[in-house]
Amino acid sequence: MAGHSQFKNIMYRKGAQDAKRAKVFSKLIRELTVAARSGPDAAANPRLRTAITAAKAANMPKETMERAITRGGGVGDDANFEEIRYEGYGPNGVAVIVEALTDNRNRTAAEIRALFSKHGGSLGETNSVSFMFDHVGSICYPPGAGSGDEIFEVALEAGADDVISNETGHEIICAVDDFSAVAEALEKTIGSPASAGLVWRPETTVAIGDDAAETLFKLLEGLDENDDVRAVSANYEVSEEAMRNLGA
Repeated sequence: MAGHSQFKNIMYRKGAQDAKRAKVFSKLIRELTVAARSGPDAAANPRLRTAITAAKAANMPKETMERAITRGGGVGDDANFEEIRYEGYGPNGVAVIVEALTDNRNRTAAEIRALFSKHGGSLGETNSVSFMFDHVGSICYPPGAGSGDEIFEVALEAGADDVISNETGHEIICAVDDFSAVAEALEKTIGSPASAGLVWRPETTVAIGDDAAETLFKLLEGLDENDDVRAVSANYEVSEEAMRNLGA
């Protein structure tokens, strides 16, 4: 029985991982399709190059990417998605930015607002918190990609602005306009990244304790699970002790 139970647990974890992977792919496919509407030629479409880089980092099959790009570049009868950025505050005044692609503005706004309200937050006006963040390109590699000095040298040569290296890996930061060129140069030198995309990096952070962290994480998780949400950024800082207490 123990062996059977263990097998079930393994299968459950695999099922959860597959479901998460499918949701990530679904969001990336939507982004590829929308980006391709400005032109299916990646060389002339910076946003499409960015979407392709992110899809490659997630190990999306080439055929899947090509279908999404073809669908976006053609006439088709797909839903007309629009980009919306929501800004607001979570527990303890943590600033939160939510980027979404939706075919129903009213539905998405209602769902995002409900998530904020449920977890002690509130939505604000556009630009109400984004001034606290820098919009940059972020390309991440695992620790085994090289030493901090090696990655720093390669990144700067590729045109990056900064590199943050620690025990979890290397994050290479660059300007939004330089993202595609830097990512491409790094891929040729280091290989495929663990993740890549445009992110909102906080200029300052808000320290939060156990209770606020638990509520905030539930808010961020709920936002991330929403099909219309592309990315979520927040300016919180949690101590290692609080993370241990939360079992993270």
